[in-house]
Amino acid sequence: MHPQSHSAKRLITGFILALALTLIPFAIVWTMSFPVELTFGIIALCALVQVGVHLHYFLGIDSRTPIENVLAMSFAGVLIFLMVGGTLWIMFDLYERMM
Repeated sequence: MHPQSHSAKRLITGFILALALTLIPFAIVWTMSFPVELTFGIIALCALVQVGVHLHYFLGIDSRTPIENVLAMSFAGVLIFLMVGGTLWIMFDLYERMM
């Protein structure tokens, strides 16, 4: 961890970006200003950018991070993807069988 990686300015910048990336989808859904497909796309894009903001500003993950840490986080991401994807797969399959 770098000594200046969690300065107040860095944390406030991350907070403001995370807040904006949270409020944008809420505003779009509330106003219903875009078609449903585009709204889902915007929400997904804001979520992906927000993951990057959290990794960079709050966890301090950048190009100077040791590769072992990046690999461990990638492995955790794959496991989470498999768990969430498997859960959704089972739920949709059960829904289809019930209909």
